[in-house]
Amino acid sequence: MNSPDAFTEVAPARGSVFRYEGFATDAERGRLTCRYSLDGREFTELVSLDPGPRWDTPAAQAAARIVYLLAGVSYYKTAAPPVIDLGEVALTEREQAFLHEFYLSGLAEYAYRNGLDLSDLRIEAPALAAQPAGCGSEPPVTGSLPQPAHALRPLIPFGGGIDSIVTVEGMRERTADIALFVVSRPGNRFAAIERPAAVSGLPVIRAGREIDPQLFRSTELGFRNGHVPVTGIISAIAVLAATLDGRDAVVMSNEWSASVPTLELDGRPVNHQWSKSAAFEASFRDLIGAQPGLPDYFSALRDRTELWVGEKFAALTQYHGTFRSCNRAFHLDTSRRLDHWCGQCDKCCFIDLILAPFMSAEQLRNVFAADGGGAEPLDNPALKPKFQTLLGSGTKPFECVGEVNECRAAVVLAASRPDRAQTALLAELAADVAGRPDAPAAVEIEAMRHPVGTSFVPAGYSFEDA
Repeated sequence: MNSPDAFTEVAPARGSVFRYEGFATDAERGRLTCRYSLDGREFTELVSLDPGPRWDTPAAQAAARIVYLLAGVSYYKTAAPPVIDLGEVALTEREQAFLHEFYLSGLAEYAYRNGLDLSDLRIEAPALAAQPAGCGSEPPVTGSLPQPAHALRPLIPFGGGIDSIVTVEGMRERTADIALFVVSRPGNRFAAIERPAAVSGLPVIRAGREIDPQLFRSTELGFRNGHVPVTGIISAIAVLAATLDGRDAVVMSNEWSASVPTLELDGRPVNHQWSKSAAFEASFRDLIGAQPGLPDYFSALRDRTELWVGEKFAALTQYHGTFRSCNRAFHLDTSRRLDHWCGQCDKCCFIDLILAPFMSAEQLRNVFAADGGGAEPLDNPALKPKFQTLLGSGTKPFECVGEVNECRAAVVLAASRPDRAQTALLAELAADVAGRPDAPAAVEIEAMRHPVGTSFVPAGYSFEDA
């Protein structure tokens, strides 16, 4: 094959074809290798987990195949051509539909920011015929797999933020056999994850994900760049990890508001959190449910608001000194990564806002000042425009933040706390909310503190509404 040195260092035209070149597993090394190409340029992604004979089971091979299908999106985005060629990888109708939606909706923000129309995207793959009846195969797993309480063995993807912490502590009340799941580049762990994980005292199953190094040279090589549905990729790796460890479920921490679009363009939703949404969860469950032996997959918080999560987290004081959701804590460039809250980004502002009704002003000021951090965002008048955006003035940030009404409810509740009487910015924000014709009523705010909508949580795993 051609050497990358021979390539013209510009992004390929959209007339190109993105190709899936194959995947392979190595049980002795505990490694999955995924290969892709675009106009001769080759990309390789490596996923590593504990080695062992389970890698060679049909279930693990099916899970590895799903990782391969989803991980390709990171390399497709370098040029976003209109054709994806799966080569010899045959797809069922279900898989074809899922993969097309994964690219189209998962890359909606990427397309919006790059001024692209991906509606003409075509995925070419041989058709995978349904397995004939009577061949001795197990029937497809569909829906949830209820288990006796003592048999529950969840794997919980853990990011160190309030959502995953609340899930962990909620699951702890249902079973002792819990493992956390963390993905990172080998040798590059995030303190913002490791510190609260240590507080939990639970075992951690780790996956190494080595993205092709060419992606870190995107500007130099002329690649397009932008947001990909990374939670979908992590979900697939988690399913593989759970399969290898014999666990019965991958339990996510994606709440109700993750399904709310960031914006709409020409009638089509653009959702920064699409791979955390109920739509993704339903279709991904359908995808893995068609494969015998794979674990269940669901979000424990699907019917919970961020307001509900914030109230639950406020009581988990053992984590208050270690949790961190600041974007700067997860920068891939270690020289730009912070070991404290930046106190400036949209995520810092949102976390401060959603916890302010339930944690004292002193507690939150200590959170943001820890480890050399700065002021609490609500104490910084210069951040008023960021808070106003969270409250519905202008376009919602392309971040994992709550829905507008959740934020408005948080402002109303926080402003009523006696210890917030001197927080001038909060008083201004509360006045702004009160002056809106669509300000949330008291009954609406109360409703947000309880489950809303539906979820896929099976019997035995459901949270009780306190």
